[in-house]
Amino acid sequence: MKDREIIEKIGRILLSCGPEVATKIVVRAEVFRENDGGRYEFDYVDKYGNLDWFSPDGDAVDDLTDALIEYKTFFLENNLTNGREVWSKCEITVDVSQKKISFDLQHDD
Repeated sequence: MKDREIIEKIGRILLSCGPEVATKIVVRAEVFRENDGGRYEFDYVDKYGNLDWFSPDGDAVDDLTDALIEYKTFFLENNLTNGREVWSKCEITVDVSQKKISFDLQHDD
């Protein structure tokens, strides 16, 4: 699977589990080194600019974890780590109205 397809999958997961009033969804994620789970913070911004958190169902979290592991694997298999450890944390921002997604990938080192 190409990176674009993985990114689109992540976007669909977040759009489907986010609150209906969200104009922006922000997720801070840490995928465990063993690729057996993760730690997440789910926030959103409403049309008035108010920030709040939400808790998606377990299936959405499982799907997001699988997709992030797939994304990490893509980086490894395509030698995109620039000689560093593969990223383990990221912040994902989805602009709901424009259906745009951005990633801030973070390394432990």
